[in-house]
Parts: sequence; C-alpha cells; structure tokens
Amino acid sequence: MIRLFLFLTLFLSVVCTDARIKGDTIKILAVGNSFSEDGVAYLDEIAAAAGVPIVIGNLYIGGCSLQRHWENIAGDRHHYVYQKNKNNQYTSTGKYSLLEGLTDEDWDYITVQQVSQDAGMLPTYYPYIQDILAYLKNYATNPEVQFAFQQTWAYAQSSTHGGFKNYGKDQQKMYQSIVQTTQEVIQRENIPLVIPSGTAIQNLRAVVGDTLCRDGYHLSYALGRYTAACVWFETLCQKSVIGNPFFPKGISEQVAREAQKAAHAAVRHPYRITEKKKR
Repeated sequence: MIRLFLFLTLFLSVVCTDARIKGDTIKILAVGNSFSEDGVAYLDEIAAAAGVPIVIGNLYIGGCSLQRHWENIAGDRHHYVYQKNKNNQYTSTGKYSLLEGLTDEDWDYITVQQVSQDAGMLPTYYPYIQDILAYLKNYATNPEVQFAFQQTWAYAQSSTHGGFKNYGKDQQKMYQSIVQTTQEVIQRENIPLVIPSGTAIQNLRAVVGDTLCRDGYHLSYALGRYTAACVWFETLCQKSVIGNPFFPKGISEQVAREAQKAAHAAVRHPYRITEKKKR
C-alpha cells in the first residue's frame, strides 16, 4: 500500500509538472534588426502547431548594430519599431524606446545579435555588448530571464552587399568568421544559449543550393525564414521541430522536412556544418 501511494504521488507530480510546462507561455524578446525579424517570422506558427503558447517581441531597426543599440539606450532614443505577436495578434508600433519594449512583458528570453556585416568581426562587439547585457539584466522585469545570442548567417555567394568585402566576398569565410566570433562572445559574456541560425542555413544550402536569401543577405520569405524559425523554436521552446506539421505556403512538405532536419542538426552541432553537399 505504501509503495502504491508513493507511486501515485510520483506519477501525479510528474503529470502536474508536465502540464504546467505545457501550459506555460514562453515570452521572447529580440533586441535586433531585420535578421531577428527574419528569424522569428514563423516562430509563432511553429509553436502553435506544437501546442506551445508564445509571445514574441522584436525591437526592430533595419541594419541596427550593437553600437547603435547602445547609443539608443544611452540617449533614451525612441527609434524602434516594436513588433509584437501575442494571442495570434500581430502589432507594429513605431517610436518605441528599448526600455519600453524591455518592460512590456516579463520576458523569459532576451536575444541579442550583431549587425550582419560585422557578425564575424570581434572588435565591433566591444564594449557595446557588455553594456547592453548589463542594462538588460538591470531593467528586465523577470529576475529569471535568460539571454540568448543569435548566430546570423553568411551571405549568398552572389551577394552584392557592401559588407561582404569584410570577408573577401567568400561565403565560407564569412560563415567560419561568424562561428568563431559567436563562440568567443558567448564564452566571454557567459551567454548560456546560442541560436545557430547561420549553421542551419549553411546545412540547408548543402541540400537545396545557395537559394535561401531573397536579396543576397536577407532570408527568402518562405524557406529561409522557416528554417531560421525552426532553430529559434528548438532552442527556446526546447522541443524537437522534427515532424512539426506547420510549414508555410510556397514550400513542399518534403522540403520543409529538410529544413527541420537542418535546424535540428544545427541546434545539436551549432558550430559546424553537418549536412553533406548533394552531388
């Protein structure tokens, strides 16, 4: 009888804990730019398909660097467009300050990233990322907030973006530089989570070709953005994206599964390409 009681107690504890986890809303704020906009574009729909309630905020300025984010903080500048998705309702509000977005919700995760052309250039991060993280920790309303860093992607080899010259206009060199810099930054700043969007894109390029950017650097509206969102989902919702039933119009189920595999592999191995090029 005692054994049965203990078993039932343990069983009910596990069930209740699992229900609590399933019922919790995950709140994510990106301090970013158009690359975080690309990253979270389908995150809400992937999460909904998995039964995960989610709130997403993106503090958006196109091409915003860490230096500019810090200058906005220091000057209390209302320069952001605050993009928010809550209860399947999308809003976009201009003239926001970073502090207003930061205190709008009790965020569970706050993500940061460097502007794409500087993502693989370590000196461009300092001292700004340290100042930004200190500010976010000080003013976040959730004392248990966790921080994550989005590892962005290398440009298409055909990209005409002016910043591509920082890497000799070489996609592989840009990817490796971003990977190395990401590792250095998260180690220095003790950032616990990396969102390896760049590795997922590189994985999928090995399968479908160098077709995942719509303009040479921003992700394609369907497959590129979907792949990045799969990475965000796995990293922050801590559930496998493999088999998730949602995928956007414009891609087939077969290709969606390849994107899921590329993202899943990137989360497991964020600093190396695991997919083999198709011959």
